[in-house]
Amino acid sequence: MIKLLLTFFCFISFTLTNAQSNADIANVYLKRAKEAAETNANYKEALDQFEKGLKFVDSISDKNIVTLASLIYYENYQLQTDDKEKIEFLKKSETYSRKYFVLEQDNTTEEYIKNLENLILIQETIEELETKLKKEEEDRIRKEKEYKKIDSLKSLWSKKSESLSIRVDSIYGFNTNKLALYKKDGNFGVIDDRGRIIVEATDYKDAISSEGFILLKNKKEQPNKIYCFNTNNKKGFVLPSVNKFNSLATHYGQLMLPRGNGRLVMYPDNSFEPMVYDLNVKKRIKITNKLELLKSLKKEDVIDRYNKDGEVKINKEWYQFGGHLGGGIYSLYFENSYKVHSFLSATTKKIISADAGFEYIGAYYKDNFQAINKGKVIWINQEGAEVSVAKDAYKKYLGVSKVVKLAMGKYQITRNNVIVLGDQELEKLSEFLIKYKKN
Repeated sequence: MIKLLLTFFCFISFTLTNAQSNADIANVYLKRAKEAAETNANYKEALDQFEKGLKFVDSISDKNIVTLASLIYYENYQLQTDDKEKIEFLKKSETYSRKYFVLEQDNTTEEYIKNLENLILIQETIEELETKLKKEEEDRIRKEKEYKKIDSLKSLWSKKSESLSIRVDSIYGFNTNKLALYKKDGNFGVIDDRGRIIVEATDYKDAISSEGFILLKNKKEQPNKIYCFNTNNKKGFVLPSVNKFNSLATHYGQLMLPRGNGRLVMYPDNSFEPMVYDLNVKKRIKITNKLELLKSLKKEDVIDRYNKDGEVKINKEWYQFGGHLGGGIYSLYFENSYKVHSFLSATTKKIISADAGFEYIGAYYKDNFQAINKGKVIWINQEGAEVSVAKDAYKKYLGVSKVVKLAMGKYQITRNNVIVLGDQELEKLSEFLIKYKKN
């Protein structure tokens, strides 16, 4: 029993001694805090000393200390850069300020009134910052929603843009009639300036576009199937089989350029005459009475002689008469060769010789012919003299469509910065966002 009492009194003595020691230590730190705040206005140091002192006390019951604490936390809130941290300091200041009114009941003193004003200032500052934070959060949420909507609109625009893309290998220049050749998987077709496929690119490996006509050939060389598309009336058709022209022919041979008057000259194999075809009326052009023509040519001294087999003699040489290309130019062959030997000019009454390099001559239109001389395309007049290159009146495009290459094998057509495909249209992205993000 005596030992138990001794132990109890020792514990009480230690506790009282330790409590006294903690209070003394706390007082030292609180004194430093007061000096730093009131003498040096170093509120950061004051806060450091105050919080060190708090570690040695359970609570503060001195109204002067709680007033000092409220001041220290208030002054330190202004040193913070983050609004949330500022509010945290202000609320600690408010807590100590409220504690003053628990410790001080006399509301008539000047000190009481000053502390009350300080509490109101603290509360107003907290309210302002919380209002600011709330507005910032609302703005953040609004912007986040706006960004999500913009991302959604961008995704929608991208999908729509993708759907208005044309997947082809190439799109060539549009002509006056707003049509152009395009190429896909090695085949040629026809497309208009709104991206509508007029002729599918499925069967034709080569193409010619000239003076309002587009020719699609099943082979680059020696084609035996040709599709003609007339860009003037937007109609197309397959040319008659070449063996209907000549039962021995297997292909159309050399194709010359179609001319603005619709005339097309071809040189089929196994033939003693070119095939002249009118693309406008879809009809082969041939001499209705060859003997009457030959009689007229002899009378005009263009040829020396002719016979009933359609052969003509010029400068002591007999030729197979190959027919009229237009403009007074006639083709001549030797009996044992299907290759054109030469051309006769009714204007000069002279032979345009293959020995001089003339291999083929096309249709006559606007005072000139296309010719191939030693493998090179040239243009000549009725006398066989070389002239300047004929101008294709259909080559100039007057529309507003532009072909935009997006990537390999992908194109779009734009008109006044609007993507088009047939009747569908899509504004550029910036205008699309302006138009729909407000909705």
